[in-house]
Amino acid sequence: MSNAERRANLIAGELEEMRTALEQAERARKAAENELHETTDRIGELSAQNASLGSQKRKLEADMSAMQADLDDTIGELKNTEDKAKKAAADAARLAEELRQEQEHAMHVDKMRKALEQQVKDLQVRLDEAEAAALKGGKRIIAKLEIRIRELECECDMEQRNHQETLKNMRKGERRLKELSFQADEDRKNQERLQDLVEKLQQKIKTYKRQVEEAEEIAALNLAKYRKVQHELEDAEERADMSENQLTKLRAKNRSSVSRMSPAPQGRPGRAGSVSRLRASSQPPE
Repeated sequence: MSNAERRANLIAGELEEMRTALEQAERARKAAENELHETTDRIGELSAQNASLGSQKRKLEADMSAMQADLDDTIGELKNTEDKAKKAAADAARLAEELRQEQEHAMHVDKMRKALEQQVKDLQVRLDEAEAAALKGGKRIIAKLEIRIRELECECDMEQRNHQETLKNMRKGERRLKELSFQADEDRKNQERLQDLVEKLQQKIKTYKRQVEEAEEIAALNLAKYRKVQHELEDAEERADMSENQLTKLRAKNRSSVSRMSPAPQGRPGRAGSVSRLRASSQPPE
């Protein structure tokens, strides 16, 4: 009888210990489940945030590609403008050279005109002398000199017409030079505006690149958080599995203890009833 009581007390103590361990395992399992739900929610939030950052990154990359295309077009236009400016400068240099040649030609014509005028004066003097000599009897010489004077006057008129034409060409060249100078100034202003536009586009591209880098950094931080949460989730699942295994072991140990108690003496129905009640109370609710 004392052995049965001690055995019953031991079994009761083991049952209390198993009940306590079972309660602890249940609390651990519930805590693991709550932690699992929280971790799942955090993973969903981080995944949504990561997807939003990915879309923002793709949008920024598309904007940067469009800005790069605009920059390439602007650089092409700038090169075309530089080519036009170089061509205009070459035309201006050519016209300046032509103007200089025309000026030299005009100076040469003016010298020839002065020389012809001097010759006319000389011939007039000679004519006067011839007239004086004609008074002595030289009409034929006077006729020849008059013919020569008319020829020289014709040549002088022709040279004056050529001089006028040269002056007209020189004025046209000056007007063309002014037009080319004005065009060169306009091309230079357009080039400065295009250069300013290129600098603004480059500044925008730098800003977009910085935003992309910041988005990548945020995505990397979210990825690190996601991996950390995933690692915590794995740890929580591992703890839940351990709790389940511990609970299974406790249940098996409880069943083995009850099975050892089943061949109790039939003369003690009170002890058997108390053991059956302890067994019923030790089993977890389904």
